[in-house]
Amino acid sequence: MLSEWKHRTGLYIKRFWQPTSACMTCMPGSWGNVMSLVHWTIALQTGLFTGILAVLLTFTPAAKLYAHRYGNALVVGFLTTLGDAYSHASHYGIPFAEHVATGVISGLLTLAASYIFEDRARRIRAAWTRMFGKPVR
Repeated sequence: MLSEWKHRTGLYIKRFWQPTSACMTCMPGSWGNVMSLVHWTIALQTGLFTGILAVLLTFTPAAKLYAHRYGNALVVGFLTTLGDAYSHASHYGIPFAEHVATGVISGLLTLAASYIFEDRARRIRAAWTRMFGKPVR
């Protein structure tokens, strides 16, 4: 039972930073308003809501999608779209365009993270060894 909640806590943390980062990237004026409290509030609310949805999904049969790299990215992208739509109205002229863009970016971040950080960041350690000749421990 404890290991299940440990897994869910890790899942929540992952599903919190990816949508928050995606929201910060897709919101108009993102890099110009990086210190804006309003901007951060919206991004954190998106991450919070998406993380909660991701943990709730672990209680359903759809949790099997988390085991597969592309299924995981698809689920996270979809949940981020929902979380972003819940958090704020679209800033783009087209309804839901910003929410879908945020979901796509979040799904791509999830996919990239699955390649980079799998197997205790094996790819990062291998690149470090190739560049500097010393293995990372």
